[in-house]
Formats: sequence, C-alpha cells, structure tokens
Amino acid sequence: MAPHVLRTVPEVKAWVASLQKEGKSLALVPTMGFLHEGHVSLMREGGRRADVVASSIFVNPTQFGPREDLARYPRDFEGDLAKCASAGVTAVFAPEPAAMYPPGYQTYVDVTEVSQGLCGERRPGHFRGVATIVTQLLALFRPAVALFGEKDYQQLQVIKTLNRDLHLGADIVGMPTIREPDGLAMSSRNAYLSADERRRALALSKGIRAAQALLASGTRDTGALVEAARRELQAADLREDYVEVRDAGTLSPLVTVAPGQTARMLVAAFSGTTRLIDNMPLAG
Repeated sequence: MAPHVLRTVPEVKAWVASLQKEGKSLALVPTMGFLHEGHVSLMREGGRRADVVASSIFVNPTQFGPREDLARYPRDFEGDLAKCASAGVTAVFAPEPAAMYPPGYQTYVDVTEVSQGLCGERRPGHFRGVATIVTQLLALFRPAVALFGEKDYQQLQVIKTLNRDLHLGADIVGMPTIREPDGLAMSSRNAYLSADERRRALALSKGIRAAQALLASGTRDTGALVEAARRELQAADLREDYVEVRDAGTLSPLVTVAPGQTARMLVAAFSGTTRLIDNMPLAG
C-alpha cells in the first residue's frame, strides 16, 4: 500500500494525534530522498521496533553551504515512495522548504562540541542545519524511536546529543552502514560518480580496512593508522579532505588507541568532484 503523503505541519500534527489516540508507537526515519537500500534497512528495522513507521523526504536547504550541491542533489520522489511502500512505511512527510522555514523563522540549534572538526569544520553551518531540521522533526512526530545510518557518524552523534539535551524523548538508533558488494558505502551522492570515479572511491573503505589490519597487528599510534589509510587514497588519486581517528562516543581526537577502547576512523575524500565519506570502528 502506498504511504500517505503529508505536506504540511498541521497534517503531521493531525496524523500523529490519531496515532496517539490509537495507542500506537511510532518509528521515524528522516531522509533527504533518493533512497537506497541503506534507507530501506532503517525503515524495516523501524517496523521491528514500533507499530508504525513514518519517513520524511526533505532536501533541507539549511545544511547546504553556498557552493554545495543543493540544486543538483538527486531526487526521485515517485521511486522513493515505492521504496517506502516496500519497506512498510505508513506515512511520508514531504514538505516544501517554506513549511519548515516560514517567513519570520529565526530559531536554529547548535550542538557545540561533537559538531567540531571533521565535517563540521569542512562544511561550516552544516550541522546547525542538520540539528535544526532533526529537532523540528522529533518535536513534530514525537517518535518512540528514530533511526539513522552510521555512515554519517558525526551526524549521528550530533543527533544523539540534541535529543538528550533537549529532552526530546526518542530512542536514537544508529544502524550499520550498508555497502555495495565491493565495499563502497551506499550514498545518494554515488549517483554523481563516473565508472572510473566509482572504482577509485573504493579506496575509502580499503584505507580504513588497512588501518584496522594495522591495529590488529599491534600498532596503536593513530598517526600510523592514518598513514595506512592515506596511502590507499593517494594510490587511487583521491583528494583527501580528512582522515582521523576519534573516540567513538565523544569524537575527541586520539593519539593512540588504548586496549579496550572503542575508536572510529573517519574519512572524507573527493573522487572527481564528488565528496564522499566513510567510517568504521577501530577496536583497541
């Protein structure tokens, strides 16, 4: 059955009120559309965790910088609705920007620490936009659970933090990155890649796995781990944006990965003109 499409805030409020009256729990999967199997996996997991699943499809303008790809961000609304239907999504919120940022709008959410560095440094204002729209969605839907992919790992930590600090009450669940058979992390931006750029983009995951192998062999110095990943990027002629090892919870930079510590390697690089990100755990 096709999901019910909600376009306005009053429609969302009425729909949520009807769910609450029926005593049904809700899982929310926020997206920017152009859905792939990673998004679908979140929706299916939502169906296992709550009575009803809703999703949003909204290319949020406030998280794009002035030289970023807002205008050409890939869109396929009818295809997205079909994927939502296949995953058991009951309702899809697909507003126009003016519905979320009407005239006179002036409230933004800054998560001040975990948003620092990494993508927060390279994309000024990005996490302010992410935090603002996710706060709006959590406040509107009041879901029991909201699901996000771990591929956007820093984003996930930002969302967990704002949910905690603003007492929004959702269970924020991070789900493992879904990958193509060759290891490339699924991303809507993969659609931008030529065949050669896509082949070279495999260096992101190969680099992180090289660092994992080095750590497993006993090397705990993060500088050496970073260099192992960096060599793969250089061999594939990718332009590095960052390669870093951070604490998995706080995202604090690490000099070494201590025994028993849960760390994360995070990588961003350009294949052609397309910026891609990836990350994996590094277990001490």
